[in-house]
Amino acid sequence: MGRLAGFCYREIIKRLKIFGFRFDRQASGSHEIWFNSKTGCYTTIANHPGDMPEGTLRAILKQADISVNEFLNA
Repeated sequence: MGRLAGFCYREIIKRLKIFGFRFDRQASGSHEIWFNSKTGCYTTIANHPGDMPEGTLRAILKQADISVNEFLNA
């Protein structure tokens, strides 16, 4: 397991809010679009039960322009 394993949707959202992300709109199915007005970055997050796969979380952080270390220290 990597450093990003074991994060659920609620924990990811809680940490993204620290970086200034807010819910923007509902996307298709159970996906949500979150937006940071300071940086102008959008990211798509799946609202699924259970833990987020590590690769998916890495993609979310890449879209959000947040490093892994910044995310883990938030």
